Amino acid sequence: MSTRRVQRINSLLREVLSEVIRNEVKNPKISIFTTVTEVDVSKDLDSAKVYISVIEDDIKKQETMDALDTAAGYIAVLASKKVSLRHFPSLIFKLDDSCERFNKIDKLLRRIEDDRRDTTD
Repeated sequence: MSTRRVQRINSLLREVLSEVIRNEVKNPKISIFTTVTEVDVSKDLDSAKVYISVIEDDIKKQETMDALDTAAGYIAVLASKKVSLRHFPSLIFKLDDSCERFNKIDKLLRRIEDDRRDTTD
């Protein structure tokens, strides 16, 4: 399968899964601060890794991920009604902590810059 087609499917699934999780899944354990950041479908379209960002504490993140894992089949059924694929991939949810890592790196860089300013003054 062409790389371009896989990229289009990834993009489409990211939009559709975001909509389904936000509007159609009614589980109070899923945080309202949940975002689908990326989808990485396998080349054979058998499975898709769905990267999720949750802006909450660690306990709420784990609750959200557990709820999504439990509802993966249901979410796939709802999403498959919005996407025309011969075979809808099985969903594997992964926690995306890239935003948190970015914030930590940013804080460290700011601290270094502040220290430089203090030593040059």
